[in-house]
Amino acid sequence: MIILKDIIESNQSSWNIVAKYFNGIDALPSYGPFTQSEEELNLIGACDGKNVLEIGFGSGHSLLYMHNKGAAELWGVDFSIAQMAFARETLADIEATLYTAPMEQEIGLPKEYFDLVYSIYAIGWSNDLAKTFQLIYSYLKPGGEFVFSWEHPFYAQIKCQDHQFYLNGSYQQEGSIDMPTFKGEDAPMMVPKYKMATFVNELLKANFELVSLIESDIPKDMKNTDIPYSERYYSLHKANHFPTTFIIKVKKKE
Repeated sequence: MIILKDIIESNQSSWNIVAKYFNGIDALPSYGPFTQSEEELNLIGACDGKNVLEIGFGSGHSLLYMHNKGAAELWGVDFSIAQMAFARETLADIEATLYTAPMEQEIGLPKEYFDLVYSIYAIGWSNDLAKTFQLIYSYLKPGGEFVFSWEHPFYAQIKCQDHQFYLNGSYQQEGSIDMPTFKGEDAPMMVPKYKMATFVNELLKANFELVSLIESDIPKDMKNTDIPYSERYYSLHKANHFPTTFIIKVKKKE
């Protein structure tokens, strides 16, 4: 029997190995690979004077973005000590309250304190979405907003070969994907696999109000470019046909 604590600890150890590959990657204003940015979507908007919390702060570049947008207080949670080291370097001259802990875990963050909680390509690592969303709801002030992005659940099922797209595997089957290596490193990962409906329904169960659900398109400034053919997992060619990312904005009830 696989124990949740063991999965988290194993993934944590592996992220400490591969964190170097994600320094400055998947950070605001970007919402994900070949996806419209915050400048185009304006989901977060003005941040002047806001207390913000990032779930999965990575290398700290999204928190730096928030600082530059005028956020009053910067807080973050990430379960990787290697990510913490990168974030401390990125935010060397900026005051930020950072924690190394799983997002599914109660660590004593202040309740009803934050105007905004956000996460860029991290929420999908949660092995307990219900608990994660319940905690995030508790951190927000009434009327506070939660914005997050993650790889579109259907994207991994689509492969490109010989100028054709085809489906691979089952979208319907949830559970986890066991990856023996990651980024070419001996860093085994067990990645949770959720359908889109699971994300939305767990948010609704946590009492959030849905504001916006976006299935990404490529940025406007790439629309009229000559898009080359590619069989890479993430490519402009593939993203021009299928969304790489989904972005959800929800609100805590007043």
